[in-house]
Amino acid sequence: MRTETTAPDLVLVPGHVPLSTFREIYRGARASLDPACREGVEKAAETVRRIIAKGEPVYGINTGFGKLASVRIADEDLVSLQRNIVLSHAAGVGEPLDPAISRLILAMKMASLGQGASGVRWETLAFLETCLAKDLIPVIPAQGSVGASGDLAPLSHMTAAMMGVGEFFVKGVRMEAGKALAAHGLSPLTLGPKEGLALLNGTQVSTALALAGLFQAECVFQSALVTGALSVDAAKGSDGPFDPRIHALRRHQGQKDVASALRGLLAGSAIRLSHLENDSRVQDPYCLRCQPQVMGAALDILRKAADMLADEANGVSDNPLVFTDTGEVISGGNFHAEPVAFAADMIAMALCEIGSISERRVAMLVDPALSGLPAFLTPVPGLNSGFMIPQVTAAALVSENKQQAYPASVDSIPTSANQEDHVSMATHGARRLLRMAENAANVIGIELLAAAQACDFHAPLASSAMLEKARACLRAEVPTLKEDRYFAPDMAIATRLVREGALVSAVGAGQLPGIVA
Repeated sequence: MRTETTAPDLVLVPGHVPLSTFREIYRGARASLDPACREGVEKAAETVRRIIAKGEPVYGINTGFGKLASVRIADEDLVSLQRNIVLSHAAGVGEPLDPAISRLILAMKMASLGQGASGVRWETLAFLETCLAKDLIPVIPAQGSVGASGDLAPLSHMTAAMMGVGEFFVKGVRMEAGKALAAHGLSPLTLGPKEGLALLNGTQVSTALALAGLFQAECVFQSALVTGALSVDAAKGSDGPFDPRIHALRRHQGQKDVASALRGLLAGSAIRLSHLENDSRVQDPYCLRCQPQVMGAALDILRKAADMLADEANGVSDNPLVFTDTGEVISGGNFHAEPVAFAADMIAMALCEIGSISERRVAMLVDPALSGLPAFLTPVPGLNSGFMIPQVTAAALVSENKQQAYPASVDSIPTSANQEDHVSMATHGARRLLRMAENAANVIGIELLAAAQACDFHAPLASSAMLEKARACLRAEVPTLKEDRYFAPDMAIATRLVREGALVSAVGAGQLPGIVA
């Protein structure tokens, strides 16, 4: 969920920006750079000027790029060199990125360049800051990066817009870049030596896409804990499998945190109290009983992905890098987005499993042989089909996510005449995450509808106070299904409650384990 805000600017301290700050920027918050970073930025720009004055060939400053790195460029052509690299590399295709993601890209590029290792001038960095402040968001095609040598094509489109070439989003409407700049009293940016390369090199696009997926995955994960607990009561399952002694023996922190959350969500449930004794069932199905193990493992890898992306978002990932203490410019490979690719793959696997175990709970609830409830959760089965097809939809979405979860990081293809012979594929690996998160949110929404419907059959017995708040959140917009009706609007509402975090708010975010710090 993204909302506009009029709150004061968030201050980005380069190298020390928490993911929660990037999440607020993604949702619409304004941000500015800590002015204290200016000295370091200007020192690096001065280092670049001294290198040019010496006349020595240094990659990225007065040479060609990639396979053309051995070509020496004359001083009088250095401004043209930077313009040419941006325009030639602006070769992206496909639909533009959501402006919210592009805002995140701008903020992360500011935080990277602000660390004084890229050699850009302060006025160039300030131009990015002005664009973000004025909500001038470059139109960036989503496709065209292999996640190594940086996200070259998409970041070139970002940079080209600031040079007056391409387009901006202005209040959500696409506008020719030169006109958009002029309308805001800005002249097109003229790049100095190394600046084009510094702006288009880096992993900010793949990292922004991965972070957007992570932010939504956290909401889906927490919502799934609520619906999972509600399904336990819906099926009159046991809370014994959530006993802390079981999970202490397994040691995994995520597992312990999930078990604790489920215990808290179910505490005081009258439905649970009604079958504490003389229940002939010995063990619940795995989809209920193994929630701590499955969801806990998902929590652990989501937290690991968050740690990796926090490092990446706060790192410097362009090339070459300027070291002002020695006056050196050193070429390396920080643009290689392998950490982002691995993080994206982990998020994809977690989303896949969160949806998968949720769908199994829906399948259990609609099956009278497993749940003891009316077939397909309708009071008059046969005349009514009830939840028959929503479960099919959930199954379809789960299988789609399985297909999407194939790891992108294991793929590579050589580029740039084999100079760049191993790449990460992080960008499209991260781009799939929002689509997967939406699929999972739809599955969790279907489970919310099914579990709430199943609990209605247990009336007058109620669930716990927290879970009843979650049910009330749904029932405020979706009534009990007494006979078949047009189902799609109910599902859309339930998915929105999941996507926007309404279930999490209903039970209290503090009751659920978090991922983004």
